[in-house]
Amino acid sequence: MRLIQGLLVLALLVVGAVLVRSTADARHQAVRRILLVLLGLLAVTSVLVPQAVTWVAEALGVGRGTDLVLYGLVVAFLGFIASSYRRTRALEGKVAELTRRLALDEEAREAGAAAHRNVTTDGTAAPEETPTRAERPGA
Repeated sequence: MRLIQGLLVLALLVVGAVLVRSTADARHQAVRRILLVLLGLLAVTSVLVPQAVTWVAEALGVGRGTDLVLYGLVVAFLGFIASSYRRTRALEGKVAELTRRLALDEEAREAGAAAHRNVTTDGTAAPEETPTRAERPGA
């Protein structure tokens, strides 16, 4: 196995491990920001000194610098997809929870309003009104 293959497999495993972890803590956020800054510096360096990318690629056993950049983009893209999937799943869970809560709150509000309508001014229960045929659901 070539050096680049080992590094790419290791990078994919690291990306997978990072994405499996919870992202709620500040430490994880800091690591992501540091990696983003490093990526930005690497991008600027590769634009200003493209021979450096070719040299690194040859040292890793890759023929050209552009191939090395492509391999890095594949790893980054897979990480982005996995991260987006996790974020979407978390948002779907929150939307479902909020929808349930809203439905329960609305039901409680309607039950309270119905109970309020069924009490007369002297505090006794009002007689039940039978809905007309047109008012009945499904009629």
